Order: sequence, then C-alpha cells, then structure tokens
Amino acid sequence: MVDVQGQARPPDAPLGPCETLDRLSGGWWIYQLRRGHRYATDDVLTAWAASRARPAARTVLDLGSGVGSIGLMTLRVLPDDARLVSVEALEESVALARRTIAFNGLAGRVDARLGDLRDPGVIRSDETFDIVTANPPFLPPGSGWQSPHPQRRAARFELRGDVFDVCRVAARHLAPDGVFCLCHAASDPRPAAAVREAGLAVQARRPVVFRHGMSPAIAIHLCGARGERDDPPALNVRDAGGRRTAEYVRVLQDMLILETP
Repeated sequence: MVDVQGQARPPDAPLGPCETLDRLSGGWWIYQLRRGHRYATDDVLTAWAASRARPAARTVLDLGSGVGSIGLMTLRVLPDDARLVSVEALEESVALARRTIAFNGLAGRVDARLGDLRDPGVIRSDETFDIVTANPPFLPPGSGWQSPHPQRRAARFELRGDVFDVCRVAARHLAPDGVFCLCHAASDPRPAAAVREAGLAVQARRPVVFRHGMSPAIAIHLCGARGERDDPPALNVRDAGGRRTAEYVRVLQDMLILETP
C-alpha cells in the first residue's frame, strides 16, 4: 500500500460508513472502500512511468481503472488541458470514481465509463490517446483462492480477459506516437508476447523490488509503435531496513504525493 494515506480528510466531506476519502496527489482526494481494493505502490509507479514518458500528453486512457487512481494520478501531473477517459466494469468502483471526480471538480476533464474494456462500444473506434495505462489482474481464474469481495477478486483474477485482451485494446486506441504503460507481474512472461501480438513493441521494461534483497514483484512496461528498447535498472522501493529509497521518494515527489523540500 501507499503509506501516505490516512491523513486528515477535508472537513464536511460526504462519506459512507464503509468508505474512506484519502489523499491522492497534489490536493486531489479519492474515495475508496475501507475493506475493498485500494490503490497501492504499483498504481503510483504506473502513473509515474506513463507521465514521465509523455509529460506533454493531452489525452489519457486508463483500462480496467478500478476507482480511478492510475488515470487520475497521471492526469494530475500533465498539462491543465489534458483529458482522461477511464474504463471499468465494476459498477461499484465506477460509482466511487465518479464521486471522486465530482469532489475534485474534474467533471470537465474526466469521463469515467462503465463497461467491459473488450466491448467495442465502450471506446469509440475513432478515439486515440497519447497515453494508455493498465494495471490488469495477473492470475488466471482457478489459480488460487478468490476473495468474496468483488473489487479484490477482480483486481487479482482475470475475470474479464487477460493481458492479451488489454494489449489489443491499448494498441487499437494508442496514438501513433503514444505510449502504452503496462504494469504486470515480473515473473509472468506473457506481457512480451501480448504486446508483440498486438502490434506494439516494448521500449523499456523496469522491474520493481518492493524491498531490497527480494525478487522483483512487478515490472513496468513502456510500449509503443516503434523505438529501440532500453531497459533501466530495477527500481527499489525500500531498502533492507524498510525505509523508502531516495529514488522512490523522488517518485512520490514527482507525483505530488510528497512535498519537495
């Protein structure tokens, strides 16, 4: 989890008994379920990598957006006229995202759509985006215990398609010079094949180590229509003592989650 949550919420914010309102980025707040799937470090790193790759982007598409954290964090650090389309199949998550959008005054910049990303009617055929982001579930159905909570279950298991489906949709709607930022399990070999099958190329793959000495847990893939591949070294989130690394602190500062001294 991102350990900057839990800060005092704005006064008089409407809040249900099972909900929290947490700081997201640069004065923006996000509605989440107290015991549902909550945004975490992998979301922060996906948004950070995408926004750094295309800092002047004006259009963003977030696939399988959940409560909207990746798309909103990406949007927060882009130019003020940038726009976001998010696509999510869980009605409860979209309802929370729309409340977040309203609370932060973003109705004119964000379109939170309810629907299965594989449904061609959710995204118009003529819509293209400078940035496409996705942090899809990693586990095939039947490969482990499934939480009874719909958000947690959908966040872990490929209940509505897999990484191949996500990559096909991303490629279909990516602008010619756009970037597709995909977060996936570091040990899973499927992303490379899925990106290639969709007609894109992995331009950079960066493993992420959550604590020094551990194996990489996730990998952030930057993909596009062309370009030579240049893989940076692994990003360490915490050192052996459990403290944030200087590099991860800079990530949090870049994303307006921590203030720059």
